Amino acid sequence: MNSFTKRLFAVVAVFTFVVTAACAQDYPKRPITLIVPFAAGGNSDVIARTVAEQMGTALGQTIVIENIGGAGGSTALTRAARGEPDGYTIAIGNAGTNAAAYTIYPMLTFKPDAFAPIAVVAKTFGIVALRKDFPAANVREFIAYAKSNPGKINLGHAGVGSSNFLICKSFVQAAGIDVTLVGYRGAAPALTDAIGGQIDGVCDAAASVSQAIGDKLVKGLVVGSAVESDAVKKRFADLSTVAPDANEHTPEVLQQLVTRDVEKYRKLLAPPQ
Repeated sequence: MNSFTKRLFAVVAVFTFVVTAACAQDYPKRPITLIVPFAAGGNSDVIARTVAEQMGTALGQTIVIENIGGAGGSTALTRAARGEPDGYTIAIGNAGTNAAAYTIYPMLTFKPDAFAPIAVVAKTFGIVALRKDFPAANVREFIAYAKSNPGKINLGHAGVGSSNFLICKSFVQAAGIDVTLVGYRGAAPALTDAIGGQIDGVCDAAASVSQAIGDKLVKGLVVGSAVESDAVKKRFADLSTVAPDANEHTPEVLQQLVTRDVEKYRKLLAPPQ
């Protein structure tokens, strides 16, 4: 069990204790549905399944995971917003689904007040990673290659409006490069295609891409600045980081890029009572 999972278990344990104490004694009487706004295997899914396992144990009830991809997570939250406010339909969200989506998709059928926040269950950070045979060894070489080949590089993400999409956009705009952003129904299928060489790279979160980097299935390029663990910093010491933690590997063009809150928080949500 890694340190991220241990910390997540601790958060969920406290959360479920509070929920159990606050709810009626006969809750829950039936399974709870936890909606994940992306495909199985991605960062949100990994976190949600860890949360579900611990919640199920603490509450003595089954937590059913329902993966609903599309529209950067907005399709899933539309489903969640229609749920009865009885505690049996909850969802997990991030900066994309909880904030950016309302600007990117102004015609959404729900508003922020359609949900009541339950708990922050995880903190993570974003990583840009490339297929292992991409002809650039570091971010400086990548930017130079991209500027010499405008529009020819494609980076995958979890859909327009997702936090991974925001990471891609922030990085591309700060670097001043022209690349094609390819939306998927979740981070996992995007990473699979990057590993297979169908796309050049992905914008992802540590929980889902770090293992692939460690196994050298893809190569890390840039790490988001929300890295609070010394062990994690050491693990990715050779990668560029962005402000305010920019290091010697960070090109000047990225010195002012701040993505700290793009991928940082994962929250549980439910229709308000």
